[in-house]
Amino acid sequence: MSPSRPARLALLSSAAPERSPGLLETKLYVPRSRADLVARPRLVGRLRHGAAGKLTLVVAPAGFGKTTLLAAWLAESADRAGWVSLDATENDPALFWAYVVRALQQVDPTVGRHALVELQSPRPPAIETILTSLINDVDAVDDDCMLVLDDYHVVDAAPIHAAVAFLLDHLPPRMHVVVASRAEPPLPLARLRARGELTELRAADLRFTPDEVSAYLNEVMALGLTTTDTTTLERRTEGWIAGLKLAALSMQGREDVRAFVDGFSGDHRFVADYLVDEVLSTEPDHVRRFLLGTAILSRLSGPLCDTVTGEHGSQALLESLERRNLFVVALDDRREWFRYHHLFADVLQTHAMREDPERARASHRRASAWFEHAGASADAVRHAFAAEDWERAARLLETAWPEKDRSYQSAQWLGRVKSLPDAVVRARPVLSMGYAWALLNGGELEAAEPRLRDVERWLAATNGAEMIVDDEARFRTLSFELASARVYLVQARGDVPGTVEHARRALDLTPSGDAAARATATALLALAHWAHGDLEATYRTFSDALALMRAAGHALDAIRGTFVLGDVRATQGRLREAAAIYEDGLRQAAHTATAHAETDELHLGLSELHRERGDVEAALGHLRTIAASAEQRAHAGNRQRWCTAMARVRESCGDPSGALALLDEAASHDVRSPIPRVRPIAAMKARVWLSQGRLAEAMEWVAQRGLTVRDDLAYAREFEHVTLARVLIARHETGADELSAHDAVRLLERLTDAAEAGGRTGSVIETLALQSLAHRALGDVRGALRPLERALALAEPAGYLRVFVDEGRRMRDLLRHAAARGIGDGEYTRRLLAAFDAPAPSEAAPAPIADVGPGQALTTRELEVLRLIAAGLRNQEIANQLSISQATVKRHVANAYAKLGVGHRTEALARAKELRLL
Repeated sequence: MSPSRPARLALLSSAAPERSPGLLETKLYVPRSRADLVARPRLVGRLRHGAAGKLTLVVAPAGFGKTTLLAAWLAESADRAGWVSLDATENDPALFWAYVVRALQQVDPTVGRHALVELQSPRPPAIETILTSLINDVDAVDDDCMLVLDDYHVVDAAPIHAAVAFLLDHLPPRMHVVVASRAEPPLPLARLRARGELTELRAADLRFTPDEVSAYLNEVMALGLTTTDTTTLERRTEGWIAGLKLAALSMQGREDVRAFVDGFSGDHRFVADYLVDEVLSTEPDHVRRFLLGTAILSRLSGPLCDTVTGEHGSQALLESLERRNLFVVALDDRREWFRYHHLFADVLQTHAMREDPERARASHRRASAWFEHAGASADAVRHAFAAEDWERAARLLETAWPEKDRSYQSAQWLGRVKSLPDAVVRARPVLSMGYAWALLNGGELEAAEPRLRDVERWLAATNGAEMIVDDEARFRTLSFELASARVYLVQARGDVPGTVEHARRALDLTPSGDAAARATATALLALAHWAHGDLEATYRTFSDALALMRAAGHALDAIRGTFVLGDVRATQGRLREAAAIYEDGLRQAAHTATAHAETDELHLGLSELHRERGDVEAALGHLRTIAASAEQRAHAGNRQRWCTAMARVRESCGDPSGALALLDEAASHDVRSPIPRVRPIAAMKARVWLSQGRLAEAMEWVAQRGLTVRDDLAYAREFEHVTLARVLIARHETGADELSAHDAVRLLERLTDAAEAGGRTGSVIETLALQSLAHRALGDVRGALRPLERALALAEPAGYLRVFVDEGRRMRDLLRHAAARGIGDGEYTRRLLAAFDAPAPSEAAPAPIADVGPGQALTTRELEVLRLIAAGLRNQEIANQLSISQATVKRHVANAYAKLGVGHRTEALARAKELRLL
């Protein structure tokens, strides 16, 4: 973590550059169609006919001419096309869609300008939002257009596949998508096929027919083979174009063609190895050296190849190889960039490493230097690793760390650093510090400890002769970074004692005049106060940290961090103030012109407030807003909190089993951070078990946690001790322990006193409500009404509801007693009783919260509308039935269709029945 900005806490994002790194324009060029290829009118005709649908899929193994066929088709097509040649780097969704937008801008420059700005922002909105903007732009274009995604098999990121499916489902009528891949892509092919919107060309379609084999070998390659020879080669290659091409090159100039044809056999890779040997052996030494020396490159240019080979004239040689059709493909009309046929490159690399591994490593080192100079750090690092040049790789990674941390790519960076020899990392204190921060960001707290000790060792060393420091300025800030990391570590571990003192020491070490570093230390101090339960100090100190972030120019960090203030006010029972804080943060984000601030935690806070106030629909609305972003890798902590928030909604809707499943998922996403764990997941599960009558499991949890009524009380364990009180009340009610309710009363009185002293009114309301239930369990109704009266007085101004309603019929009976005796605000008590008497959401609909996909959930109203559609009602009839407007019905229908991934009523009903929603 760099001291030049706020700490990369689980709650603090960092501002990424306003512009993302430049895209490689050569990936957007349509490969040039060659005049000397075999004409394939039957396939071009199928492609032309398929353009009337949504998707054309061209899928076959390497070497079947997928790219060549598409290039030939586009060369004669009047439709304009955007082309993206994919590689493994496009597994980042933002980068993938940036290339797609740029490709479509080759068709019409006005398309996707807003989408590209959103993609380049540090915290982009959900991809469906961006794609909606892009789809609308394409729909406004007058002419037909196509998007070609070549080599789609390199994409293995599920979010990309889901987003491409979204694009296909909402494709404008005048747009067509073409996907070329070596493997079946995980897209909704069955649905498209059933609708007649899919055209498919597979290996059986692409392989050369006997006539095409003869035309290629005799007319294009001018070999003069007999019909018997061409038939033999066609049969043994099964029409595999790459194999035929390699065979033709090997036969050129040979006198024993018949012997070659007769001996031609083996699987594709064996044949490729054999034929490349034959091809390479016929080439001049300088060409052979060039091919083997440049095989390591995924893209080739004259200057790059000159650097890698250490020779001159690479540009002319590349153009010569391309003209000779020696597996070199020009990527642009200017012939500045080329690539090898993928299969040919694979085989060349194998030969290069087998013949001269040191020369191959030297080529990688030179490529790394070239890419470093060009500013392509990822390629520079990749080649440094391939060269096994660990010192260069370490230096490059050390230099890249601050930017990777700022752009939420520390996990990817960490994977690289873990591959370095340990001795190389340990000799570099600045790299070790970055390593430690990356581990902390990922929740690997124990693994971070030895890296921090390495930094301490170098800072204490009197002789640093063996220490490697490339950046003296960053080295001078290590004392502050180390202190900050120590605070982060102890708080994330839950080691509450002493955290405030540690945080103050980190603040004292802040570099003079560095507002961003001071914001880091101040934020950590605020979190230390929070861990101690000192909420007012937390609020004041974190407010100071947000002001420092803004002073340092980190406005987006400040917007995101606003949720801490809202969470503190919510804990203090000031729900209306908390809601105002969350909403103000959202307004600031909406008016941020430079980029989209990440607002997940703000929506989560509002969702939890709405649930407490009894508005499940509004709570779900906020959860749906953030569901897509919660799936992103950088949002692991958000996903954990999202699951717990949804679990509480499930429980409120009478679905404890669904709540437990979500809590299990939350545990799988849990990442330890310095934010206090005020509601441990295991304790939340124990509460759900109690609601199910599973007292034994809850008691087992109590034993595992070692909880007793005599424990010293601390804010860090308050939620667990309140849960223990619930268990004790349940034991008494089941007759398992007649004294446990007395123990619960005493524990709850202590918890109430502690919460009052700490200003945690939300906790006070809950403990008072439980005190009333404990007294009721003892048969003391009069004693139960005293704490209930205090709870109602504290809860009414803030609008609490679920804290009472979730306690069920026992609390309902006590509230009726209170109403009969005139205790509390009569209107408020009546509203609470009405909430008890209202049908539970689970009674109003078979599946009140129906998950239909990642981040998608049908609301109760949407399900109700679906049921009325199934009953045959039209929109106006549904509006009359539900006493809502027809426009509102249409909105619910559109939302439901989008979540179900359908386009009309028949599909919606079929999909709903498939999901057992009807």
